[in-house]
Order: sequence, then C-alpha cells, then structure tokens
Amino acid sequence: MSIFDQLPGANRSTATASTQHGDPICSRKACGQSASWQLLWNNPRIHTPERRKVWLACAGHRGWLEEYLITRGLWKQTLPLEGS
Repeated sequence: MSIFDQLPGANRSTATASTQHGDPICSRKACGQSASWQLLWNNPRIHTPERRKVWLACAGHRGWLEEYLITRGLWKQTLPLEGS
C-alpha cells in the first residue's frame, strides 16, 4: 500500500470507474463526466503491437486526451463508447 492510494480517486480504474448512475466516466484527471468516447493506445516501448489500452473520454476532453496521446506517439484509434 502506498500513501498515494489514500488520495481521492487514486483507486479509480479506467475500466471500472463509473458515475453514481453506473455510466463510465472520463479518464481526464478530476473529470466526473460520463464518457462517450474510447481512445485506444499503446506504448510501443513496453506493449506488444496488438495490445490496446483504453482511456475513456467525455465530449469536452476527447480532443485534449487525443492530442496528449498523439504528441507522444501512443494514439491508435478513437471510437464511440458503445451504449452511450
């Protein structure tokens, strides 16, 4: 256990984070909005080429998260979040 585990939101997993209504939430730090996009990415230095990690994004943070991943050479694809 780390001291950082005690911070608000520290145990929030992208795959399981949800609003009070059960909707998946945006991966942007401190955002509690419902996600409507999934950004697929991988780090080629540590992941196999076929592996895809997923960040969820609300409409307001989609562009910011995409730009973050693109400038680092990690972004692969953005898709609508099914069921949103």
